[in-house]
Amino acid sequence: MTARAPDASVPAAEPGDKPLQRPQPVSFRQALWFWLKLGFVSFGGPAGQIAIMHTELVERRRWISERRFLHALNYCMLLPGPEAQQLATYIGWLLHRTRGGIVAGGLFVLPSLFVLIALSWIYIAWGDIPVIAGLFYGIKPAVTAIVLHAAHRIGSRALKNAVLWSIAGAAFVAIFALKLPFPLIVAIAALVGWAGGRRWPGYFDGGSRHGAGAQGYGPALIDDDTPTPEHARFRWNRLAWIVGIGAVLWAAPMAALTALYGWQGAYTQMGWFFTKAAYLTFGGAYAVLPYIYQGAVDHYAWLTPVQMIDGLALGETTPGPLIMVVAFVGFIGGYSHGLLGPDALFLAGALAACIVTWFTFLPSFLFILAGGPLVEATKEDLKFTAPLTAVTAAVVGVILNLAVFFGYHVMWPQGLAGAFDWGSALIAVGAAVGLFRFKRGVIQVIAACAVVGLAVKLAL
Repeated sequence: MTARAPDASVPAAEPGDKPLQRPQPVSFRQALWFWLKLGFVSFGGPAGQIAIMHTELVERRRWISERRFLHALNYCMLLPGPEAQQLATYIGWLLHRTRGGIVAGGLFVLPSLFVLIALSWIYIAWGDIPVIAGLFYGIKPAVTAIVLHAAHRIGSRALKNAVLWSIAGAAFVAIFALKLPFPLIVAIAALVGWAGGRRWPGYFDGGSRHGAGAQGYGPALIDDDTPTPEHARFRWNRLAWIVGIGAVLWAAPMAALTALYGWQGAYTQMGWFFTKAAYLTFGGAYAVLPYIYQGAVDHYAWLTPVQMIDGLALGETTPGPLIMVVAFVGFIGGYSHGLLGPDALFLAGALAACIVTWFTFLPSFLFILAGGPLVEATKEDLKFTAPLTAVTAAVVGVILNLAVFFGYHVMWPQGLAGAFDWGSALIAVGAAVGLFRFKRGVIQVIAACAVVGLAVKLAL
């Protein structure tokens, strides 16, 4: 019989308090309701979502220790795909096996998919209305500040010494000036981490050596010394079974799309492109967006550069992983190109949004369910954790590059040869002050900037 979990309202223990009891096992139903609520309140991009999970799962509920949390996070940072969603999948899997991982990861995505389909429809159908245009004029500069703030938050957690700072700086130069592909940057960073962990282990020991109890939160349900659950132990037959199921779940819808629309059909190409995006891009949403921009805007012309930035703004204002901007990309492509005919524009957009979401997130579940047992077996092995620590440092440099990328398009909307947009620049500075100086939340900053943008546009 599963005992009742501790009340989430109980505050974390303060250092010096009497040690708390270890939490009792959490039922699947209790976990399901938590993941559902998390799916509706997980604003703020990956940095904000990881912070929410840390607060709820490490500090308040004590379902997992700090060190186990960070070990899982470092693994997710190495993977292609949205690290916050993968982290939720990982923890759900640890708690309640495969069904727990699917529920945790799925509920992290579904609320934002439905919300983004509705917002994308409003945007494409009425986006040229002055009020809507004014709101987006203020939101887009805020997005630049939010990405910069994300780089700062992740960097403050990941860059613990000069060596890791150097890796982040080198990654920024590599992608900004040398235009190296991000997978190559990840591979080099992982190699540096592997070699550095052997030669100078102190610089690459990114995980804390203390559990939740030592951090002042009290002992965790899954603590540093908790044995690996039976379902989380590595087995070759289990790995083969998961890979086989994953192959079927990818091949069946791809074959159906090819049969219905042909290989060159837009829906089929969306499935294929976002499959490549899911497997070939690393570092979470902020790192993958330049790749999506290049393919969706420059190659396929599913949407325009301005629409891409507007989509990121919508993604920042909705719960769920920021990579859900792919749903916006798909919706705009399906709707604006009338893929199901002029009388079914909304249906064409909604179908495209669902297709790209499926092919984008399917690998994320497979990476966790297949690779999780290996990660659990290496939680004490510096040879494994050192490359993850170096990759996390490199991701900080890539995110900073993305802030520069968006800043350029927002403040020089016609390119460097065009006029500098002082209004956008001032709004971006104000958003940065709100985030860095006054510690305001992402939604508060976006709402304030949207009002300012509307006021500026109506005054012109």
